[in-house]
Amino acid sequence: MKMPDLMQAMVLTEPGKPLVPKAVALPVPTAVQVLVKVIACGVCRTDLHIVDGELKHPKLPLIPGHEIVGMVMKTGTEVTNLKEGELVGIPWLGYTCGKCRFCLKGQENLCEQAAFTGYTLDGGYAEYTVAHHQYCFPLPVQYANSSGAPLLCAGLIGYRAYNMIDDQSEKIGIYGFGAAAHILIQVAVQQGKKIYAFTRKGDLVSQEFAIKLGAVWAGDSLQTPPEKLDAAILFAPVGSLVPKALLDTDKGGIIVCGGIHMSDIPSFPYRLLWEERVIRSVANLTRKDAESFLKLISQVPIQTETQLFHLHQANEALDSLRAGRIRGAAVLTMD
Repeated sequence: MKMPDLMQAMVLTEPGKPLVPKAVALPVPTAVQVLVKVIACGVCRTDLHIVDGELKHPKLPLIPGHEIVGMVMKTGTEVTNLKEGELVGIPWLGYTCGKCRFCLKGQENLCEQAAFTGYTLDGGYAEYTVAHHQYCFPLPVQYANSSGAPLLCAGLIGYRAYNMIDDQSEKIGIYGFGAAAHILIQVAVQQGKKIYAFTRKGDLVSQEFAIKLGAVWAGDSLQTPPEKLDAAILFAPVGSLVPKALLDTDKGGIIVCGGIHMSDIPSFPYRLLWEERVIRSVANLTRKDAESFLKLISQVPIQTETQLFHLHQANEALDSLRAGRIRGAAVLTMD
């Protein structure tokens, strides 16, 4: 199939400014890359942090987007694991060196030379993109569409955060009930966990959504849950929720901060941390995370709730996410 010379893309030219619609040159894959026709791309809170300038030093100009569902259209000369016509997902982690101290310890998510889709590499707010073949993942056919896009970051980061909690933890609090939470709760409930959902004050829509998906309790983040939690995951980028989660959590509990950016954590009395409570963060993901999660959801189906926007509506989608108007996840579809 003859490829076009130009493609439509939404481009970040300056942090803090709206994305600009542009016709740009079709990217050409290197020997280790594939050219992918984008079917859909999720709009992640990380994209918002990049666009708003909270994550520093993005590639500029930049095509954002790292929850990409697409079809391989062309393969580089050294690509053997993917073929033309294959449906793939492209996540946040776009490249690791394989040689640094972290890669050699199996912690490629902390690679010193890592590159990230939609941040230091152009992403999926476009009709086409290129990606390193070793960081693309064949998708189960049921997710090779707009419903699969949120799985590629919200799902993966939620899954990594969830795996940092002790297997014995039964009562789990989720603070911030957005894209990641609405996926993770389905996994957790199917594994017999009791989920307590915390939302913005007055957000009854998200609270009702959480109950519908299986939460045993839902309230705003200032409320006290009816019983002490075994663990908590924070998806809301609000530093003041860390001491609140410590207060809500029982002895030995683990607090996992699942976002890439968070406002400053205020000081808090040591007694909240005492009794062997733990605070830890999640950074990026590994290819092993992606392989394990995609295998899991092929066996235990996940239903994503999406609000669809056309590519040229990317700024509208980001505004809706910023204002908390998205139930589930926002996804861009190609015109």
